[in-house]
Amino acid sequence: QSNVTSSGAIILAIISLEAFAGMWINAFIICLLCTCWVKEKTLNSNEKILLLLGCSRFCSLCSSWIYGFLSNIYPNCLLVYSIFQILGGAYSFSNCSSLFVSACLCGFYCIKIANFRNSFFNYLKVKIDRMVPWLLLGSVIFSLIIGILIYNTLDEAVCKNLNFTCQGSLWKATISLEEHFYALFFVTGVLYTTSLMAVIFSAVFLLFSLWRHKHKMQTNSMNSPSMEAHIRAMKSVLSFLVMYSINFVCLVLTITYIMMNENNMIVLISIYLYAYPGIHSLILILSNPKLEKKLLRFPSCMKYKICMR
Repeated sequence: QSNVTSSGAIILAIISLEAFAGMWINAFIICLLCTCWVKEKTLNSNEKILLLLGCSRFCSLCSSWIYGFLSNIYPNCLLVYSIFQILGGAYSFSNCSSLFVSACLCGFYCIKIANFRNSFFNYLKVKIDRMVPWLLLGSVIFSLIIGILIYNTLDEAVCKNLNFTCQGSLWKATISLEEHFYALFFVTGVLYTTSLMAVIFSAVFLLFSLWRHKHKMQTNSMNSPSMEAHIRAMKSVLSFLVMYSINFVCLVLTITYIMMNENNMIVLISIYLYAYPGIHSLILILSNPKLEKKLLRFPSCMKYKICMR
């Protein structure tokens, strides 16, 4: 039975708008890259990463929106066995996959574009295209493990506690956080920190490479076509670094407020977490000439199809 307050309806409307906008943006990336894959029979490494990132974020937004919708409109549906666990596991899997794949994207930009006189770095530059599929496969497998662990932990916690209700928040039960969740919170924090460090190092190396490249150009009074690639990648990575840092802080605060049972703060943080996948994917589209061109042509194509009807 539906039992939603006015504040709950407003929150649901906000997160629905953010979620559907993010799903549309990531669905655009998925459809465009899949179309190119079918036409050209292949995808380059950057497109493979973007495709998996779009899929991860689309699934993350879907699972989180379904949870938000049910918890606000039909909270009793979450009492049905395994629905809550499946949503938690699916969100954890897709969210971890998004974090790992986005870190891979920053590392790929750094290795592919930055220039350093180092034998190991040059080795990575040569082998990075062969390494990308394995990195993506490893990210998916590792995220799947995290999702399964989250599912099993939630299932164990729910089954061991019979005071399971849905009143305002998802569940209020006498669950021992020390027994069930602290270990997972610690592992999740380590994974988020590792991903953040990868993004920070990629941004620092790219910035240092850009500075050296610009200094060399000024010294030799010559232009280089790679300068534009440096700047484009740097803008993408720096924008990602800012958003990724805020996202990291929000995720840490979410874990903290979950342990403190501060539902109001969790809701406020969730508003940003819903907006993040769509906004950053839009930045990735605008920083990719191929995707940007297709996005700018999309409104005119839709207008043409409407006129033809």
